[in-house]
Amino acid sequence: MHDQIYLFMHHTHAAELRAEAAAHRFTARVSPPQQFRARLGWTLVAIGLHLISSR
Repeated sequence: MHDQIYLFMHHTHAAELRAEAAAHRFTARVSPPQQFRARLGWTLVAIGLHLISSR
């Protein structure tokens, strides 16, 4: 096989890895912390309301 084919395959694979890493960075940065914070916040509100109503 020609050297150019290996180079083309390398560039293609590198571009796929970069796109996958960028997608992972975007989803890891946006979704879980906000979802966790929202769930934690609403849980604390529910606990506070439960404590107030039990008095």
